Amino acid sequence: MPELPETETIARDLDLELRGRTITEVVVRKGDVLREVTAATLRRRVTGVAITGAWRRAKCVVLDLDSGDRIVVQPRFTGALLLSAGPLPDREAAYSTLHFVLDDGRDLHYRDIRRLGTVALMSPARFDEYAGALGVEPLDQAFTPAHLSVLLRGSKQAVKKVLMDQRMVVGIGNIYANEACWRAGVDPSRAANDLRDDEVERLHVGIVSVLTESIAERGTSFRDYVDASGGKGGFERLLAAYGRGGEPCLRCGARLIETHVIDGRTTVLCARCQR
Repeated sequence: MPELPETETIARDLDLELRGRTITEVVVRKGDVLREVTAATLRRRVTGVAITGAWRRAKCVVLDLDSGDRIVVQPRFTGALLLSAGPLPDREAAYSTLHFVLDDGRDLHYRDIRRLGTVALMSPARFDEYAGALGVEPLDQAFTPAHLSVLLRGSKQAVKKVLMDQRMVVGIGNIYANEACWRAGVDPSRAANDLRDDEVERLHVGIVSVLTESIAERGTSFRDYVDASGGKGGFERLLAAYGRGGEPCLRCGARLIETHVIDGRTTVLCARCQR
């Protein structure tokens, strides 16, 4: 967390706010979040450089620079990109690891409570190498039921584990893997290569629909996720599985089961209608 809907929300907001802005200063407070660049090199390569756009790849927010470099932010569990016109609130400022001063007087902070996320600076060639090792985007046209079938049929691992493997398909984490499996009526612990064609079709629909709907709600906020202005997502109220262990299934009324058997992550499912 954040997963695809959350990082997509952040990237869209930042694209509107940052496109054409120039970075005038870089302040690094916690250099342990940096990857592939030192604080000194980051300052040298981005100071005086304009931001030409912001977008998402997998669970990362990418800032394109007019130098050709890209700032790649992977928030992981507790990271956030926050725009501020003045000091951040105390509850956020304490966890600001670095910030970029912009030519309009605002600051773009990377805040990370547990400092598990990363900020990297990549050349075009390095970014192509990095992005090329990632799987298909689930909201791209290339992600068809046939493509999903190929991914699943090549693995004996649990369906949920395959969905969360960023080398296979990107952006799906624990929340939306649970939700997609519930929507499809598929037991997330089943071997991926055991799914029938109709079940693959339903799972494809479940993945695309839940991600699309969550983006429309600006993501899911359980604990730490906020958008670039500090606002929370609204999809939590629409969750059917994740976070609802012990509650009635919204489809059949049976009590939802919560388990940690699959890869040690919280899995919530209905044993009656997910087969």
